[in-house]
Amino acid sequence: MGKIITIAKNTFIEIIRQPVYGIIIAAVLLMLFLSPSLTMYSMADDDKLLREIGLSTLFLASLFVGIFAASGAVADEIENKTILTVLTKPVRRPVFVLAKFFGIFAAVALAHLITTIALLMTIRHGVMATAAHTHDWTVLSAAGIGITVTILLSAFFNYVNDWKFSSTAVILAAIFSVVSITFLAFIDRNWQFNPAGNGINVVDIYGSVLLLLGAMVIAALALAFSVRFNIVTTLSACVGIFLLGLVSDYIFGRFAETHIWARIGRFIVPNLQIFWISDAIYEGSTVPGTYILIGASYALCYTAAILFLAMAIFEQRQVGS
Repeated sequence: MGKIITIAKNTFIEIIRQPVYGIIIAAVLLMLFLSPSLTMYSMADDDKLLREIGLSTLFLASLFVGIFAASGAVADEIENKTILTVLTKPVRRPVFVLAKFFGIFAAVALAHLITTIALLMTIRHGVMATAAHTHDWTVLSAAGIGITVTILLSAFFNYVNDWKFSSTAVILAAIFSVVSITFLAFIDRNWQFNPAGNGINVVDIYGSVLLLLGAMVIAALALAFSVRFNIVTTLSACVGIFLLGLVSDYIFGRFAETHIWARIGRFIVPNLQIFWISDAIYEGSTVPGTYILIGASYALCYTAAILFLAMAIFEQRQVGS
């Protein structure tokens, strides 16, 4: 267990120090900031469209964070032969793969936490569809103060302690985002203590939890591909499976009862529609807690199977030549 924690911790630190990690998070935050303006001209319910676009942005962000994190954590180490430093010590290959996954998923979860809170703040602000709508200055103030303090402290620690700016900013952004959403959970847009009118919908939180479970599946797939292929192949394969998983019911589900290939495809390809609650958003229905448990069970079983496959592949991989 000590070896798993050590390798996972080092993997997590290496991932959040990668420039692409911070760039993806910054890009998502910018897209969420612009999304109220992009959805205000829809013919339907603007806020529902805002929520769906936000959740899809979170899903894509988790996809690319998982792919680049897995490629940098495993594929680059194999290519640069730095993995030999670990494997020459008393660390078995399955332990190495499992620890790498925990580090990768921790990095994905951290990015997902930051972007989820940004989405909740965006939904709380809402779309200014008419001239009668006004800005939610509690949201704008909380977000502005959090971003400003994060940048200033990251620059300060970088100058004084020589801490890497990007990784420090990510950690501080997670801390201040939690503080900000906690503040907004109790204070309404009129700066009054009103927890009942905080504008936070539990369905959006459930949707984010389900997307994190889907991101766990994608991270496991990225790790499995990265122990054998380079980043380009891993990216292509994961994007292909991601798109196929979103339409799994349409491609495989309707033919599963009559065709063997559909049953095999439905069994092998992850059904990512399980983690997508677009119908619940548009219909205004609730998501029961039992559905979260079913989604979690499916994600854990599929992730475990992929990790066992990754361990088997890595056992046969030559890393010393």
